[in-house]
Amino acid sequence: MVKREGEDPSIPRAKAEHGTSLITAIREIRELIVHGKLSPGSWILEAELTEKLNMSRTPVRAAIHWLQREGYILEHRNAKKSRMIVAPLTQEDASELYLMIGRLEGIAGRSIAMKPAPEREGICEELQRINERLEAISNDRSGHPNEIFENDRSLHRLVIKHGAGARLTNLHKAIEPQTERYWRLYASSIIKDLHLSVAEHAEVIAALRAGDPLRAERGLQFNWEQGSIRLGRVIQIFGERGSW
Repeated sequence: MVKREGEDPSIPRAKAEHGTSLITAIREIRELIVHGKLSPGSWILEAELTEKLNMSRTPVRAAIHWLQREGYILEHRNAKKSRMIVAPLTQEDASELYLMIGRLEGIAGRSIAMKPAPEREGICEELQRINERLEAISNDRSGHPNEIFENDRSLHRLVIKHGAGARLTNLHKAIEPQTERYWRLYASSIIKDLHLSVAEHAEVIAALRAGDPLRAERGLQFNWEQGSIRLGRVIQIFGERGSW
């Protein structure tokens, strides 16, 4: 059973209502994948998921196919049969995802930079407070990977919140959890480079304060591009997960 914060694990969770069962299955299977509880490259066992989620096979099967379309699950074929597996974590995939999300956030950053100065300043103050927390963690090198991740994600989500419309926001929501898979698995090996990301964030904030749309857009793209390079070095050392 997937345990939620504040939930008593000794109490069986009731089956999802019919109208929400598919949405629940998609959300919970995606969460298992993102948090590494379904390992990259591992087989997707429908019966096991049905029992784990306390749901019938119909929404679980539909959720598996939905997540296949989103790229979290792949069909692995051999000479005898095919199986559904959790999508591997590969350097090529990470590079593509980081490039995509950088472009989306760059568009949002451009939009923020075009807002009136008082509104921009308020947004910049929010971003600055988060970046200062990341800088403090970087300086004393005592932060837990999850603390770093939550602050970094909050900063980037603020950019989307204040600069993206509905369509851009939905695209970002579709890609962000897939980048999170990489962050969570390799985070402990990237912490030493946190100061570089802090400096890149500071450049973005400076561009927004100056009301420079192109500089803000390029700054956000650069942050993700450099993040991809840093991640790529780690993947080269530790190897791709679930790819064989």
